[in-house]
Amino acid sequence: MRNITIVGGGQSGLQLGLGLLDKGYRVRIVQNRTAEEVRDGKVLSSQCMFHDAVRNERDLGIDFWGDSCPPVEGINFMVPAPDGSGGKAIDWASRLDDPAYSVDQRVKVPRWMQEFSDRGGHLVIKDATVSDLEQYTREDDLVVVASGKGDIGRLFERDEEKSPYDKPMRALALTYVTGMTPRPDYSAVCFNLIPGVGEYFVFPALTTTGPCEIMVLEGVPGGPMDCWAEVSSPEQHLDASLNILNTFLPWEAERCRDVALTDDNGILAGRFPPTVRRPVGTLPSGRQVLGMADAVCLNDPITGQGSNNASKAADAYLRSILAQEDRAFDASWMQGTFDRYWSYAQWVVAWTNMMLVPPPDFVLRIMATACETPPLAHRMANAFNDPRDFFPWFADEQAANDYLEELASKAA
Repeated sequence: MRNITIVGGGQSGLQLGLGLLDKGYRVRIVQNRTAEEVRDGKVLSSQCMFHDAVRNERDLGIDFWGDSCPPVEGINFMVPAPDGSGGKAIDWASRLDDPAYSVDQRVKVPRWMQEFSDRGGHLVIKDATVSDLEQYTREDDLVVVASGKGDIGRLFERDEEKSPYDKPMRALALTYVTGMTPRPDYSAVCFNLIPGVGEYFVFPALTTTGPCEIMVLEGVPGGPMDCWAEVSSPEQHLDASLNILNTFLPWEAERCRDVALTDDNGILAGRFPPTVRRPVGTLPSGRQVLGMADAVCLNDPITGQGSNNASKAADAYLRSILAQEDRAFDASWMQGTFDRYWSYAQWVVAWTNMMLVPPPDFVLRIMATACETPPLAHRMANAFNDPRDFFPWFADEQAANDYLEELASKAA
């Protein structure tokens, strides 16, 4: 029986740990907060998870909220009219083939921590240091780092080739609310692109107090949505969120006439540069550790892929560990494990990074065409589950033109 330590008890770390326990591994997870501290703390993310990521949880028997979490049934994409009339220049919607779900990590993580302990895992509550990693590498066959802050994060070198941005591209904020008027027809991620200003998307979720809606605000730095520095209370945070909607998105503001915060901790604001790091970290002793998920592949939330990436990274790493059987987890194996995950994640990163800059004309043409072409809207909506399906036609002008011509010929 092999021994594995995972530093970081979030989506990826706990999912991997639970998967390894089921296969007979001895697993230690080092987490810096107790279940109670997570449950009673601030929200951690927006975490809308699409079908393949949810399936990873169901395969491990750890999807405990399928019957209680409100489903996300589609994608709705909107762009305000440039004339300031309060209308929409682009507005399309399509159903997902399978619903997505968002479970507040203050709900999910404590439950998974308990499940990990119940299944025989060793849970350690402490802030891990580089010295701790030295100890873990002496004791165990493999150490996986799924939390990339502080000195531990600096073990993983920034990959300049894969990281085109060296500064935050958005001022980020989350606002968890109740009382929002439901979208007609079916629930959806309502994604609003405000050119030159930022993005707003909102979707149903399950939080500590029950069903809610999560408002995600992404402001271009220095612009009117970059307004969180002066916010000093939950009430001011909600007011700032609603002011953005009243100013730029009247149809979204109308849904929010009766909203209230789910709780005082249902808010978050911050910013970070999207970054890809090299996956093998070398300790002062020369021993090596393997980075996973946000520790080595930190995406901007603009495409809603963070928790999906974490789930898919954990699944890829689990498969790689199992395939290694009793062979050494050396640096070559570590790099190969990340590379297999990167064969998927590179497309997510490319799509996300594209969305952080003003869209080229051909992308706007794609979005406008989707308003009148249901098969195109359906494909884009369902590509949120597997963003590889956006390529090459969403990234290359000639490929886009060819695809749009193909769709037009089929409709003729």
